[in-house]
Amino acid sequence: MQHHLASRLDHISSFHVMELMKMAAELEAEGRHLIHMGIGEPDFTAPPDVIAAAATAMAEGKLQYTSSLGLPALRSAISRHYRDQFGLDVPAQRIIVTAGASAALLLACAALVEAGKEVLMPDPSYPCNRHFVAAFEGQARLIPSGPAERFQLSAQMVREHWGAQTAGVLLASPSNPTGTSIPQSELREIIDIVKQRGGYTIVDEIYQGLSYEGAPFSALSLDSDVVVINSFSKYFNMTGWRLGWLVVPESIVPAVEKLAQNLFICASAVAQHAALACFTPDSLAIYAARKEEFRRRRDYLVPALRELGLDVPVTPDGAFYVYADCSRFSDDADAFAKQILREAGVVIVPGKDFGPATAHRYVRLSYANSLENLQEAVRRLKAFLHPEKK
Repeated sequence: MQHHLASRLDHISSFHVMELMKMAAELEAEGRHLIHMGIGEPDFTAPPDVIAAAATAMAEGKLQYTSSLGLPALRSAISRHYRDQFGLDVPAQRIIVTAGASAALLLACAALVEAGKEVLMPDPSYPCNRHFVAAFEGQARLIPSGPAERFQLSAQMVREHWGAQTAGVLLASPSNPTGTSIPQSELREIIDIVKQRGGYTIVDEIYQGLSYEGAPFSALSLDSDVVVINSFSKYFNMTGWRLGWLVVPESIVPAVEKLAQNLFICASAVAQHAALACFTPDSLAIYAARKEEFRRRRDYLVPALRELGLDVPVTPDGAFYVYADCSRFSDDADAFAKQILREAGVVIVPGKDFGPATAHRYVRLSYANSLENLQEAVRRLKAFLHPEKK
């Protein structure tokens, strides 16, 4: 039987990078040794206190559904985290615990995105952001954002591109794929412009803890009406646990709760009990040390890539990505990434997943791998890109 699929699927594309991942798996099955710099996943896992808390929760049978808004103790712990780390008063009643940041973004879009209305976002940006907007029949409008804007939307760009059908903006700071953040003064101006026009601002802060230049800050410090998405996946190293959170104005908590009840019932109970241990002194010390390790890797990789001729026009100040211009070597970043995979044994990601503006010139490299592996990857890239220097 041939099923008729919903037309909204026409606006949601597959992850192109998965083709590259299949190629990598085939090469590894043949015995090739590859260095992975493609996947956006910490190479660290949850610290001992978190593992122990999960085991205790299971042993004690704490496996029942929780409130759709999340465990009260976890919502309070996240609230204290905002106070202790950022000096912010974010009441627990505004925090919704979700099944990963993906569920947080889904809930935000379900509550705010109107069919046919535009949401402005930078090009490049994480592909799922625009696909969630499309899933609720909104129009993701990608605005080309180059090195001059740190690959981010500027206040001036929001002014220029806001139209009769525009309803809001969706930003990420620090960003995937670029690792760049929006300066605080610029973000404040964007929020003000959007608010003046009666729109909404959604800010993806899942890499907020991995900010390397100055103290990290949250958009919540600029305006309490901003909708913020965060996660236990990246800074807290809990990717497969599928746990995140959403901070919304108190006035829309009932609407988001209604959606969460219907779409998810709740996030994983075991993951929620485990996440309470993310905030112990031992766990926080481990996260701080791991952040410094990510910084060390960045400080090695960025100059090394520049020396190879892979231009990094904006030094990433957060996350664990480098967005590099490969046009000195190729005008087809997709073919370039595949050639690097086959001939150098290094997995990198072409720009086409992240939007058309940078699709052909840029590749993304993740430094969520050991420094030793990054050094070997650079040796392999040097041998491939500059064989005359062998």
